[in-house]
Amino acid sequence: MSVATHTTAAPGRGPRPAGALAALALCAAFLFVGFLALGTWQVERRAWKLDLIARVEQRVHAAPTPAPSQAQWPQVNAAADEYRHVTLSGRYLHDKETMVQASTVQGTGFWVLTPLQLADGSLVLVNRGFVPPEARERANRRDAGPQGNTTVTGLLRLTEPGGGFLRRNDAADGRWYSRDVQAIAATRGLAPVAPYFVDADAQPNSPGNVGALPVAGLTVINFHNSHLVYALTWYTLALMVAGASWFVGRVEWRLRRAAKGVALS
Repeated sequence: MSVATHTTAAPGRGPRPAGALAALALCAAFLFVGFLALGTWQVERRAWKLDLIARVEQRVHAAPTPAPSQAQWPQVNAAADEYRHVTLSGRYLHDKETMVQASTVQGTGFWVLTPLQLADGSLVLVNRGFVPPEARERANRRDAGPQGNTTVTGLLRLTEPGGGFLRRNDAADGRWYSRDVQAIAATRGLAPVAPYFVDADAQPNSPGNVGALPVAGLTVINFHNSHLVYALTWYTLALMVAGASWFVGRVEWRLRRAAKGVALS
């Protein structure tokens, strides 16, 4: 009398060779550690981004401080200076203004970038604000802009080289899609020019300036922060690799038992 031994092994499917299993395990370990590292990196990036946002919010709402002088220009950087609330005084060179295409809450049009000549002769480009297309020419605006010595407060912004999304600045045709300080200065024959520009603050509402152009104070401060989503995605992939490894290991263990004639429950 013989006793039949039953297994759950699929017909024709035997256990994988040890070498193949080792290669699979190595690959799984590499993926697991890699996904885990990427998730942890995104957690660290999120902490950095939240700290940056907090610092920028503090700068924006702080009392204005003097803008970096010419001697300080080499030290200006995004980490320490971007969106600083600054003040500076000088005389606008309105005949040297540059129109940069803009898209704002008030519609599409142009930023008016005007050089401000300081007492030491150095220049800072000031984004005086937004004008619609029909006000691109100065003659079509209500006034000729501030004359004589003027004090400006606003947010320090770093130069935007190259152009906008899929659009390159064309200095020859006067088409500007970004506030590229160096390129604008070279085109207008301006020197020495600060490596930053200033977004002018909005002017107080008063009967005298209702509807005045340009419209200042339209700076949008928006930091993309999807690091938590990215971190969860990488950690989920790591868990999936771990789960798949456990499943493959369990199947191989069953197949090995089956190959030895051990009945499985």
